[in-house]
Amino acid sequence: MSERQGSGPATGNSKTSGGQDMSKKEIPADDFDIDMGAPETEKAAVAIQSQFRKYQKKKQEVKS
Repeated sequence: MSERQGSGPATGNSKTSGGQDMSKKEIPADDFDIDMGAPETEKAAVAIQSQFRKYQKKKQEVKS
């Protein structure tokens, strides 16, 4: 999966002061407190999926 450009911090430094890359840090699933049955969660998921599908379609059109 590719990353979007410009999604990092405004300073351009994506590493922490300790020099470790936080994107590779594993986060246990227990740390998330998201109600998967909430209507707001479902609406957010549909919106995200819609935008991702548009992105994929546009990406395929550019390749063709």
